[in-house]
Amino acid sequence: MTNPVQEIRDALTHLKSVSADQAQTMPPIYYTSPEFLALEEDHIFRKEWICIGHVGEIPNPGDYFATELVGEQLIVLRTQEGDVRILSNVCRHRGNMLVEGTGNRKNFICSYHAWVYNSEGALLNAPLMDRIEGFDKANCTLPSFTCEVWEGFIYVNLNGNAEPLAPKLENLMPIIKNYRMAERNFVYGEETVWATNWKCLAENFMEGYHLSPTHNKTLHPITPTSLCVKMPHDDYFTGYWAKYDPKYPERLPYPEGLTKEETRQSPMFCINPNHVIGLATNACVYMCLRPLGPDHVGIRWGVISTAEPDDQSAIDYVKLCHDFNEEDKTKLETLQKGLKSRYLKPGYLAPADFEGTIWDLYQFMARRLGSDVKID
Repeated sequence: MTNPVQEIRDALTHLKSVSADQAQTMPPIYYTSPEFLALEEDHIFRKEWICIGHVGEIPNPGDYFATELVGEQLIVLRTQEGDVRILSNVCRHRGNMLVEGTGNRKNFICSYHAWVYNSEGALLNAPLMDRIEGFDKANCTLPSFTCEVWEGFIYVNLNGNAEPLAPKLENLMPIIKNYRMAERNFVYGEETVWATNWKCLAENFMEGYHLSPTHNKTLHPITPTSLCVKMPHDDYFTGYWAKYDPKYPERLPYPEGLTKEETRQSPMFCINPNHVIGLATNACVYMCLRPLGPDHVGIRWGVISTAEPDDQSAIDYVKLCHDFNEEDKTKLETLQKGLKSRYLKPGYLAPADFEGTIWDLYQFMARRLGSDVKID
């Protein structure tokens, strides 16, 4: 019987020996295997820097949101001192979750048995536990996870062993710095689930080949497929420039300091493995992806803008995002069904300007999960 994990790992290793101008797709099982997903969860999502949200979601001391990443329940919070912290969302007593959704609070109280923790994770109160010989509140602190904020986005490293994130992205900064992403206003956020593999959504966001046929009325008039240009890449990111149709009007307001060329294009990039960003001149849509099984992806997405949330340009951009997201969702959910065909074989990718980013994403995975790579 074929081992699906070995088959996928061998395919990833094979891609390392193929030239980029002969780039081919991965076998469909890459997107459907639960066994390979388990490998991704352990060796990608627990080891790499993973984006889980934006600081605009927790602007004030005491603000928090709950999220989940490969089975780990997390609280992402703003401390009373203004720092961003990520704590385990699991009570140290018998494992119930402390909070759900979003809110603002100074302490976290488990509604099951009323254990109380502060924003540092320290246990403040455990009713009646003082009657237990040897019980020590100091031994019941909530685990804290390594956290880094980059350009306004919140990243977590679950195993705590990753090297600092910012230096890894130094090659990306010259491409995006004039857009002043970190200075933009958080204007919209949402959580949703699509019935597709997480890699399918990452790849879809990162290729311009589908812009004109899939988004004929939404994105094609702004950024047609024919004007896409691949940008430089390295192990930590890939991307392309979505050039604006010359007939499309200025996308205002945009930051001072953009070059003439920068005012007529959007950098579209992926910070490997799960953070995809479309950085328009006046707004920005982003998605933080997390696997929820081989056939479903959890999406925390939002919009940051050069305008205020109630400005018409921000409102219009959020509507545009909803429209093209719905178009992508429809295509990706039928794609996931098609990928289960026994008769689908790997084929060639489109030229680099249009699907070269998918090749880059494959290579990222190959360097970590190929069969020639020793994994723990």
